[in-house]
Amino acid sequence: MSPETIGLLGMAILFVLLGLRVPVAFAMFGVGFVGNWILNSPQAAMSQLASDAFSLSSSAELVVVPLFILMGNVATETGMSRKLYDAAYATIGSIRGGLASATVVACGGFAALSGSSVASALTIGRVSLSEMDRFKYDNRLSTGVVAAGGTLGILIPPSTGFVIYALLTQESIGRLFLAGVLPGLLLLSMFIATIMLLTWFKPAYGPAGPKTSGGEKLRAMGGAAPILVVILLTIGGIYGGFFSPVEAAAVGAGLVILFGAVSRKLSFAKLWKAAKDSVVTTATVMLILIAAYMIKTFLALSHIPQMLGTYLEGLAIPVLGVLAIMLAMYLILGLFLEGFAMMVLSMPIFFPVVQQLGIDPIWFGVLVVLTLEMGLISPPVGLNVFIVKSVAPKVPLARIFWGVVPFWIAMLITLIIIVLFPQIALFLPNTMIG
Repeated sequence: MSPETIGLLGMAILFVLLGLRVPVAFAMFGVGFVGNWILNSPQAAMSQLASDAFSLSSSAELVVVPLFILMGNVATETGMSRKLYDAAYATIGSIRGGLASATVVACGGFAALSGSSVASALTIGRVSLSEMDRFKYDNRLSTGVVAAGGTLGILIPPSTGFVIYALLTQESIGRLFLAGVLPGLLLLSMFIATIMLLTWFKPAYGPAGPKTSGGEKLRAMGGAAPILVVILLTIGGIYGGFFSPVEAAAVGAGLVILFGAVSRKLSFAKLWKAAKDSVVTTATVMLILIAAYMIKTFLALSHIPQMLGTYLEGLAIPVLGVLAIMLAMYLILGLFLEGFAMMVLSMPIFFPVVQQLGIDPIWFGVLVVLTLEMGLISPPVGLNVFIVKSVAPKVPLARIFWGVVPFWIAMLITLIIIVLFPQIALFLPNTMIG
């Protein structure tokens, strides 16, 4: 058999394994290892396994993953996420749909600490859903806004999605983090606009919350001050050239632990739990990355990326047309595959095409992460929808999926805007110092 035929057969086997619910990392590892064994040699496959595992595990850049995860976990254990929601609640909760808008703002703020969509949906959902239920919000809006707001976790930096993309494509983590800021804020604004439209046409969806005095607003903002300081120092430090992403992660994690200790909200038991959860999450990410490198080499040996690039060039369609095809494929794959799995499977195939066509890799990274976000709320896999279901077990799953539809449309509009206006993503990384 030709290398191309072996490559296509390997990908078919991979999708069968995923359909049989084999864990993504194990499925990719098995296909990649056997494929390398066949197309190269048993010795080369064994050597690559050892070298990739060692090089990834010893990569200084990857330290950013456990540190940012630790920062988010400590913030959750010390109740900082609750303070963030309280500040948003006090500021805009009294307007129609205000509690839902406050939930989106809190999700955005927590995303800037945790870098995880699942953590954002789970943490803010526990805080906000009971409040929206208390004020008789329609549960389609309340659950939909938590599921959608949680997706901001992999777009607003620090983002685990951007770290994985950077490692798979050898792009700058710092530039990718900065590229996610304005698109993240744009998406957050689109979510709030969606809430305003929904509650304008159907006021019963989101009644106004209680009014708060100026003093209450100030106290709530004061409670969220530590989180705002951490966000400004980490992201501002990267933009100003004062910190590398790894240094920013260390500063952020250190400050969150310090704030927790000073306020006496962080006991040794809570710190140990946060650290243990961070280790488990980091190990999962590392296992997926090692498997991704195995499949990446297999696909390179099979010449599938080159074959795809030649085929797309032969179609004689504009670069934007090729980009639209790739993004459409991501949206379709998002119906069946988990986001990170989709990224590590597709990058070895799509990224060589992106390079051939001269598409800006930073801009492409933002578009990819945004489409991954859309997959997080797309049926039938929709991971964030199932996370919200675990927090709101009495709400039917179908009702939650209906609730995310307006926000999915808002995400699609945001994706189109960023495709048409790349500078939204490229402005900050192109002006960064250092």
